[in-house]
Amino acid sequence: MANYGTVSQQDAPTQNGNAHPADEETAALLGGKTQGSNSNSIGRRFRRHMTNNVSNAWGDLALLFCYIITGLLDSCSVFIWGSFLSMQTGNTIYLGLGVVAPYESNRWLRSGISIASFCFGSFFFARYHRYFGGRKRWVLVSSYILQLSMIIAAALMVTLGPRTGTSGPVTVFIGLPIALIAFQSAGQAVTSRVLSYSTMTGVVLTSIYCDLFSDPKLFSPPTANDERNRRIAAPILLFIGACFGGLWAHSETGLAGALWTAAVLKLFVIIAWCCWSAEKEA
Repeated sequence: MANYGTVSQQDAPTQNGNAHPADEETAALLGGKTQGSNSNSIGRRFRRHMTNNVSNAWGDLALLFCYIITGLLDSCSVFIWGSFLSMQTGNTIYLGLGVVAPYESNRWLRSGISIASFCFGSFFFARYHRYFGGRKRWVLVSSYILQLSMIIAAALMVTLGPRTGTSGPVTVFIGLPIALIAFQSAGQAVTSRVLSYSTMTGVVLTSIYCDLFSDPKLFSPPTANDERNRRIAAPILLFIGACFGGLWAHSETGLAGALWTAAVLKLFVIIAWCCWSAEKEA
């Protein structure tokens, strides 16, 4: 009984109405456990968020946005360097012309670098997604972070390096930025396959024009033909990007301005993938 009374006295409040120090210690310990539990819960939610598959619903919007980046970079590059960075159809034509008359211009060398880098980029990004999990959020985000880092590296070289143009030898300050931008643009094209929007590659328009005007529902209402709507939006967005690329090309900043603008736009895509809705579990 004495022992029981002693325990009760320890558990009871003090005379001034405050809790016993033992109660404060217990509350502190419980509070510490709750805080740690919340921290672990946040960590688990974050890991689950990043390992979830990204929903491909409305994924075409991100792919269409990339057409602005393509138009911006290609228009400025063609004007200043005489070759495309993303659209390899034109580069293939330039390469063919260069094989016939290799000493008239070295544009075919620049185009050849772009084609080879784009092919290697397609090889890399396709296997990257296939190995780690095609639509996992962290895979998409890391893929676009890599693309962004390549644009930034190219922008730094163009900004800090010597002034270049369509004439003159193909130096490292021309060849390496072309290779980096062409490589990263392949990542955009691969994303269209990952999200099952194979026509929205972000780099090609010829097939889109054909499919658009071959569509039997070409004149259907806007809400009745989503594929037609995408095919209309793609060339418009690339055209807008090309206009801005032309403005940069005719400015004092030149290609550097286009590259830094593309880097900012690519960052927006990364943020979008971080916030994109997850695929619903079956």
